[in-house]
Amino acid sequence: MKSVKSVVSRSKRHNLIQRLGFAGMTLAAIVTIIPIILIVIYIFWQGAPATSWEFLSGFPREGMRAGGILPAIVGTFWLTLGTGVIAVPLGIGAAIYLAEYAPDNRWTRIIRIAIINLAGIPSVVYGLFGLGLFVLFLQFGTSILAGSLTLAIMTLPIIISTSEEALRAVPNSFRVVSVSLGGTQWQTIRRIVLPQALPGILTGVILGLERAAGETAPILFTVAAFFLPQLPSSVFDSTMALPYHLFVISTQVPGMPIRIQYGTAVVLLTFVLSMNIIATIIRSYTRARRQW
Repeated sequence: MKSVKSVVSRSKRHNLIQRLGFAGMTLAAIVTIIPIILIVIYIFWQGAPATSWEFLSGFPREGMRAGGILPAIVGTFWLTLGTGVIAVPLGIGAAIYLAEYAPDNRWTRIIRIAIINLAGIPSVVYGLFGLGLFVLFLQFGTSILAGSLTLAIMTLPIIISTSEEALRAVPNSFRVVSVSLGGTQWQTIRRIVLPQALPGILTGVILGLERAAGETAPILFTVAAFFLPQLPSSVFDSTMALPYHLFVISTQVPGMPIRIQYGTAVVLLTFVLSMNIIATIIRSYTRARRQW
């Protein structure tokens, strides 16, 4: 009888601890999410009146106190596209090698630790590295090419780490069945493993590109211009970019109307959120087709 009571008492205590744990996690999530939502709502509330067609399609004038931000929008688009073209193939290729081909030895463990450490390096360090290597040594100058290469190096650790984890999460039985049916290792990776790991890979790619789209320090040293009333015509041209433009009009231009600052922030947030929405749709579609 005593043992039954002790079991019941222990079960009630465990249930209470579980409920308290869930309550604590829910409270932590609410405390984290609500301020973020309020900040986003406030920025859109302040900046939405400024986001007219003229603001989005016009060129800055009157010392950037009037006009639009089209050069900054176009520059951000080209920098993000250039970063993706460079970083995504290299990152996924490195992840495939580490997850599928590389032996599990001391050197590969050192490489993984180095990748994790590179993901935590401040972005200003990448900016100085890009300035020294791409702008000065390789003589690309302050250009879209130099900025894209710098941002690509900065985003590579994120893409490699998340893609490798996504590849390793695919059940090994898929590989065994494919090889037993006569498929080579590369055929197994290309036709079986990669499609099943695509949702996780997309998550890493979008996280990396979002970081690239919102960074200021790397482009400050390698590509961003204070004021350019024209669009870039080649990858060797400088360009304006939304993060740096927002920094400039918020700190360097006296008498700047507050609505233009918030309007620029709204455009940058919309750009990043649009990437998130597109990635979520693609990820949901690929997850629906996943076989495990």
